[in-house]
Amino acid sequence: MLKISLPLRLQLSLVIVIGAALLKHHAWSNLAVYGAIALFWAWLLRVPIRQLGGLIGTELIFLSLVALPLGWERASFLLVRSLICLITMNSFLLTLPPHSFGIALKGLPVPGPLKENLLLAGQYLEILLSEVTRMQRSAQLRGLNGTGGWLRYASAAMIGALYLRSLDRAERVYTAMIARGYNGELPVDATIRPKERLVVLAAGAIATCLTLSSYFQSFVKI
Repeated sequence: MLKISLPLRLQLSLVIVIGAALLKHHAWSNLAVYGAIALFWAWLLRVPIRQLGGLIGTELIFLSLVALPLGWERASFLLVRSLICLITMNSFLLTLPPHSFGIALKGLPVPGPLKENLLLAGQYLEILLSEVTRMQRSAQLRGLNGTGGWLRYASAAMIGALYLRSLDRAERVYTAMIARGYNGELPVDATIRPKERLVVLAAGAIATCLTLSSYFQSFVKI
């Protein structure tokens, strides 16, 4: 596996997600390219496939409830696009060392307060991922093995319990941060190296061309 710094991983993941999110609706060919890129990104980061699949399956349950009322044709594109974004960001999150989200934010070119909010959101996501893992292990101990068993376990009641458990842990973590002297300021302010910046610029240029081409294709058809 290539040695990719945490700030560079985050920025490349965001380039893929933003590019896919801005695609024109029904641009399936461009979406397929982003799908191949997302799968390559997951392979490059050596993501645990079983853990990635379980997490994405749970997230897609929420998304399907929102997208399906929009109609099958529109919902299918939204769900596939969401799947690509989830693969990309979950690949980053699942390969992120514990409590290192702040390091990944170091080179992100955004204002300090936004970095602080992202840091707290990242802490919550880490808590959520750990709670999902614990609930999956609990389901296996109760004999709910396999995909069908996990889907039965991820009912509305259990999803609500997951939210409450994650919220309770998040409040305890934040209280512990305050007790250790956290004053609302992010204690990191480094930038990525010039070579890494060139990689991000190149990836951004490719994503921009790929996304804009989905709109140009519709103009040509008109």
